Amino acid sequence: MAEIKDNSTRLDETQNTENQGSKGYNFVEQLVYDDLQAGKNGGRLNTRFPPEPNGYLHIGHAKAICMDFGVAEKFGGTCNLRFDDTNPVKEDVEYVDSIREDIKWLGFDWGDREYYASDYFPQLFDLAVRLIKEGKAYVDDQTSEEIAAQKGTPTTPGTESPYRNRTPEENLDLFMRMNAGEFEEGARVLRAKIDMASSNMHFRDPIMYRIIKHPHHRTGTTWKVYPMYDFAHGQSDYFEGVTHSICTLEFVPHRPLYDYFVDELADETYRPRQIEFNRLNLTYTVMSKRKLLQLVKEGLVAGWDDPRMPTVSGMRRRGFTPQSIRNFIERIGYTKYEALNSVSLLEHAVREDLNRIATRVMAVINPVKVVITNYPEDMVETVEMDNNPEQPDAGTHAMPFSREIYIERDDFMENPPKKFFRLAPGGEVRLKGAYIIKCEEVIKDADGNITELRCTYDPDTRSGLPGSQRKVKGTLHWVSAAHAVDATARLYDRLFNVENPAAEPDRDFRDMLNPDSLQIVEGIKVEPFVAENAKTGTKFQFQRIGYFTPDLDSTPDNLIFNRTIALKDSWEKEQKK
Repeated sequence: MAEIKDNSTRLDETQNTENQGSKGYNFVEQLVYDDLQAGKNGGRLNTRFPPEPNGYLHIGHAKAICMDFGVAEKFGGTCNLRFDDTNPVKEDVEYVDSIREDIKWLGFDWGDREYYASDYFPQLFDLAVRLIKEGKAYVDDQTSEEIAAQKGTPTTPGTESPYRNRTPEENLDLFMRMNAGEFEEGARVLRAKIDMASSNMHFRDPIMYRIIKHPHHRTGTTWKVYPMYDFAHGQSDYFEGVTHSICTLEFVPHRPLYDYFVDELADETYRPRQIEFNRLNLTYTVMSKRKLLQLVKEGLVAGWDDPRMPTVSGMRRRGFTPQSIRNFIERIGYTKYEALNSVSLLEHAVREDLNRIATRVMAVINPVKVVITNYPEDMVETVEMDNNPEQPDAGTHAMPFSREIYIERDDFMENPPKKFFRLAPGGEVRLKGAYIIKCEEVIKDADGNITELRCTYDPDTRSGLPGSQRKVKGTLHWVSAAHAVDATARLYDRLFNVENPAAEPDRDFRDMLNPDSLQIVEGIKVEPFVAENAKTGTKFQFQRIGYFTPDLDSTPDNLIFNRTIALKDSWEKEQKK
């Protein structure tokens, strides 16, 4: 048996897995628990997360990360990070770096267990040579189109390649010449000789190696032939000593082929156990890495980390928290059945976590000036604002109040409906943390646009002081005009305006993009505290508006805030009207 890397730990007998048993375990955890209790693999538990470095990770990968690393943590095992880098044409070091960053941001670590499928290229090549010598593999000169047509259908047997019965000596010579670079890409492939009549299409002489002359990001030009994913994947698990190979449901029909190849290496003492769970699918989203790459390359989004993208880096830039993503994944769970999850569930998890941690601040997105005519012109007061009422120890911060302030233009109506509780001519509202004001006069320009509201204030109604108990129905957010800092807001929404783009294969997915997925609003007004604390990663709740975070492009001289999410989910209601 090949040497197995000692990457896993043994189940500690003191681990909390005693007779409370399987209560609360999902089905994957239950299977792992049962194997450990049965003493399989000598009590070892070693999982792995095996991304292909051909793009950025998306939230579907986050679900796999939470499972692969999470089950290892729960039962005292280890999880490897292995890059399945078998196609140098599509792979890049940029993707490797981004994958590392995303996993760590989600709160997981692989320690010193970072591996690559390319680590095993010599062993895989040696196995291929052995199979050729044993008459179990052959070189095929057919084109990919001819091979595909020759494989038949799920109900019709395939037909054998005219090159299937080459001698082992001829096949070995051709394979070595393939790797020497003698033939062009696509001219020849190495196929396993299994069963062209098998009911499992994957057994109909699958391709093991193809010619690729593109330099590899780790091995350079050492190799001219590269293993196919199905040939490399199971053996890589075996070489690493992986005990539980956890993957998504589309790999169910591949499992027998993985076992077939592993049988060429393994004995009865050890083999990886493959367990499949359902993928994460979201409404108003596509999860195809190919389509996401197309959006990036065609400039339809601003990059892999565009905050509208379902990528982990895009969600991080938008202001999602790792805990909110992990909470969402835990709630939707792991099953054997594919499902389409509402993106509203994810957004609810984000709101829930941000409500717990975000600092409450004042910002006005669409400002109109209010002049408080009976307030002293040169006076500036300081009011104390709670940083987060959900956190008793979060403290307060100071906010200036003066004669001229900004409020939201939508918070005033000249002819309001009956239940409009914001500001109107002759009406009163409370300015949050400050005073009650009354609208006395509306100033307009020559075109009839409102340019200014003139109000009076009641000096006995300052919040927090004796005598301030007078009640009004409306409370508005505001910022002092003299102290406000200009900023830009990027308001993000769903990237697609179709609930399930994948369900409409006859339409170009790009035609289903939401044209209003990004709105840029310049000239918003934020209180000084926001400007002073606008560091990357800071979470703010712009009161009555939504949750915002400084964008990576933001600077002290050019503040840019991404709206992570609105305070309430009104999007689906609007779509159903």
